[in-house]
This record gives sequence, C-alpha cells and structure tokens, in this order.
Amino acid sequence: MSSHRLLLVHAHPDDETIGTGITMAKYIKAGAKVTLVTCTSGEEGEVLVPELAHLASNKEDKLGPHRQIELANAMKALGVTDHRFLGGAGKFRDSGMIGTPPNERKDSFWQTDLQVSADELVKIIRETKPQVVITYDDFGGYGHPDHINAHRITHYASDLAKVSSYKPELGSAWEISKIYWTCIPKSKIQKGIDALASSGSKFFGVDSVDEVPFAVDDKYVTTRIEGFDLVDQKLAALRCHATQVEDTGPFFQMAQVVGPEALGVEYFRIAKGNVVKSGDFETDIFAGL
Repeated sequence: MSSHRLLLVHAHPDDETIGTGITMAKYIKAGAKVTLVTCTSGEEGEVLVPELAHLASNKEDKLGPHRQIELANAMKALGVTDHRFLGGAGKFRDSGMIGTPPNERKDSFWQTDLQVSADELVKIIRETKPQVVITYDDFGGYGHPDHINAHRITHYASDLAKVSSYKPELGSAWEISKIYWTCIPKSKIQKGIDALASSGSKFFGVDSVDEVPFAVDDKYVTTRIEGFDLVDQKLAALRCHATQVEDTGPFFQMAQVVGPEALGVEYFRIAKGNVVKSGDFETDIFAGL
C-alpha cells in the first residue's frame, strides 16, 4: 500500500480525529501516505477547560495558537506526519456560526474568496497527488460555515487541479480518483442514544436521532472502515484536543457504554468514483484503484 495516498480536508482542529481518526491511523499503519489539511485554527471554539477560558476569542483571542498545538499532539498520537494548515497557520480564521459577528469578519474562512482558498488546496493536491480525498457533504455535516466551505473548496480545487492549463505554476495537473464525505448512519447514532439513555446520559442532549443534524440515512452510507485495534490511539488523540473535547463527554461515554464499535468504526459516503463493496459496505477506500 506504499503507493496509496490519502488527503483529508477538515475545517478545525479536532474535526479530523472525531470523524476520521481511525481511518488516518489505519492507512498510516498500512503504509499509505496520509496528508491532513486543516482550513482554520478554530479560533471561535468554545473553551471547555475553565483554566484556559482566557484564551477565548471574546477575551485574549489566543485560542487559535493553542489549538494548533493540540492538533500537533493529536497527530503524533495518530501517527500523522504530514499536516498543513490551508495557506499556512492563521491564514483563514474560524468563521463561527452563521449570523454571528465572527462570521462577518473579512479574514474569516467563510468570507474568503473561493478562488483564493481553492488555489491553496490546488497546490497541495498537485504536490501530494492523492488518489483519495475525504471531506464533508454539502451541508458540512451540521451546517457550520467552515465545514460547508471545506466541502466547496475541496470539490472546486479537485476540478481545477486536473486541468493542465489551469495555473501550471501551482504544479502539474492531477486528477483525484475517489472523493468521500464523512457521515454517521442514523442506525449507529440511535444505538448510541439508546445505550447512553440506559446509563442515564444523553447523546449531545438529544432524545431522538431525528434531532441530530449530522445523522445520515443508512441507505446513503457506502463505506465502513474498521479499526478496533486503533481505538486507544483515537482516544489519545481526542484527549489532546482538551479545550474542545471533555474526557467525560459523549465520545468517551460512548466508548465505555457501547464499546469498541462506538469509536472503532468510521463511515463515509462516496461523492466521486466507484464503490467496490464487500458485502453491505465497501471496506477499503482504495478499493478498485
């Protein structure tokens, strides 16, 4: 698998571990070249650690650099050695949610000219030459502007990167074979809701899978990546994102109540390319290549 190359495009530090930590660790272990691109430093994130509350954007506004360190430590835990911030650390700022003041900032990722941000990704695509790319769906999973924009630039950049006449100074043309969107099937989320309810807890405060914006109908899920032996690595990486992920929160509760299945399996929906299923799901994102 040494010739296999995977590129992941995520919005903020911690997104990569939550949605694709197993996948990254699994393919690194198999010898693939894995490159992670993070679009912002997550400056607008909520700080869950009281002693670090002063870093928040409405106080000292130093959360971005701190989360860059958290991300670096998480990547060490997963074995990822090639990680870049889109355009360089701090180039594009966390946009916050639609309708909030941070979303109106001219330096926010959401307000950035699509061509400018896409060109930054074109350079990386042409340099790393991935056969497979992973990002979000067109809703960004749950509607966050930065997730939506990550989706937009990934698809736009993938189209531009393959055109030899488009800005040759950005590198030689390269066409991506398969693009996947991260997803979590409704059945898995409902199982987690039921399991946590039996232990007296709630999955992100909801009672029904219909309240979860990122839940995807099972019929749309094409690919299942297992890595039960890598759950400890994923948990270690999650702990590195201490300002954002509480070790008493839903992810760790799920790991305790549901077991390895909770964090040891990641799901995807193919957006470009052919699915090569083995049973109900495709089980290798490089299948058919």
